[in-house]
Amino acid sequence: MHSLTIHPARLQGVINVPTSKSLAHRAIICAALAKGESVITNISMSKDIEATIGAMRALGATIITQGTTLYINGNDTFKEDHVTINCNESGSTLRFMVPVALRNKRQVHFTGGGKLGQRPLDVFYDIFDKQGIAYKHKEGVLDLFIEGQLTSGTFAVPGDISSQFITGLLFVLPLLEGDSKIVVTSPLQSKAYIDLTLDMLERFGIVIDHEDQVFHIRGSQQYKAHDYEVEGDFSQAANFLVAGAIGNDVTIGNLNLDSKQGDRAAITLLEKMGAQMKETPAGIKMMPSPLQCISLDASQCPDIIPVIAVACALAQGTSQIMNAKRLRIKECDRLAATVEVLKACGVDVIELEDAMIIRGTDLFRGARLQTYNDHRMAMMEAIMATRSVGDLILDDASCVAKSYPNFFEHYALLGGSCDEC
Repeated sequence: MHSLTIHPARLQGVINVPTSKSLAHRAIICAALAKGESVITNISMSKDIEATIGAMRALGATIITQGTTLYINGNDTFKEDHVTINCNESGSTLRFMVPVALRNKRQVHFTGGGKLGQRPLDVFYDIFDKQGIAYKHKEGVLDLFIEGQLTSGTFAVPGDISSQFITGLLFVLPLLEGDSKIVVTSPLQSKAYIDLTLDMLERFGIVIDHEDQVFHIRGSQQYKAHDYEVEGDFSQAANFLVAGAIGNDVTIGNLNLDSKQGDRAAITLLEKMGAQMKETPAGIKMMPSPLQCISLDASQCPDIIPVIAVACALAQGTSQIMNAKRLRIKECDRLAATVEVLKACGVDVIELEDAMIIRGTDLFRGARLQTYNDHRMAMMEAIMATRSVGDLILDDASCVAKSYPNFFEHYALLGGSCDEC
């Protein structure tokens, strides 16, 4: 843990953001479920990705790391009967691996840190109760023991808590004997993440039929080894896209504009606010312009909402960010945290149960800020410093290691000014 003072400074230059964490999680799991060797290239290591690598190794997969390349062989996956999986603070690792680990009958112990134990798992507990799978857990911390085996069938899953539950089931159900069906019982939020899962499954030879909110999964399928290159991460790029829209000059060199990543919505939202995207030989950039207020639905792109709120805070008029309740069950209560940070920096903002209302201002004022042990809050605050009239002092900048360990190195290379306290 270390605090950081960020001085007001304009960012300028070209940057390559980390590659997609969402795609990397999925590629690693699919490769580890396939017989034979897959080569996954362009991996950006972070604590979350290390957690998923460790989880698949615990189940028996062979994973060799060479720089940004992973050599993954799934021939021995599922040969371990007693497994401990440390998810660190990765919600994706936890919710993806719980059903995957129950492909065969075994005892599994899930552990983790931070606030991971406070993130809901009731969807899985309901399934365990119906299928007679034994489990024991402690409230408030991740210390979960499971013994049993998942069986095929019909799974009713809510769509408004987390798409990660659905993805976890989609990974394992094709491997079970017998066909299965997932019925999503409420409006599916973060649909783009499910689309990423379906696309990755198809690349590794798995066929899923779906219509509206029902997924039909044929059993006894086999994953096929496949080589995959991970593309740039739009959720991380959103920080520098917003930076460009509010007056900085940052070009991002490794984004795929045809990407299926849901957080590509950052470009669309900023364009609706008046910013313009420009393609250059070096990459893409958002051109600064007077931003206008916006009303937006947070349900399909919750991870980029904190930094999009920064753009809203510097826009003319009053912006509304709606359907944001899921932000409350992230690494921190991101809805409340975003409101607190904006208020500390002089912004007129109102917090509602499922929304925030932001009245635009010209500049942020200096302040001491919490990062809430949340990587996205720390990065949001760094972008705010580029339009601040005083220093922003972050209580703990080390939390960026969860997804973007060298964020502040890149920030400094672009001209950002930071001092450790």
